[in-house]
Amino acid sequence: MNKEYKAIVKQDGDWWIGWIEEVPGVNCQERTHDELISSLRIALKEALEFNRQDALAAVGTGYQEEKIAI
Repeated sequence: MNKEYKAIVKQDGDWWIGWIEEVPGVNCQERTHDELISSLRIALKEALEFNRQDALAAVGTGYQEEKIAI
């Protein structure tokens, strides 16, 4: 599944700061816009994988996975 997320970015002095709108806690700060986008992409992938692993650990066994589109 290839999902798109929205990054909110702005330059603040010498730094670029950004957040992923749909995923709380995914935010970064870098010196350039390109570095910021790259860091946000990495942080988002890590957060989604961590959340997936956390959910699987919490559910234990006997579960099924369902795809939900919005």
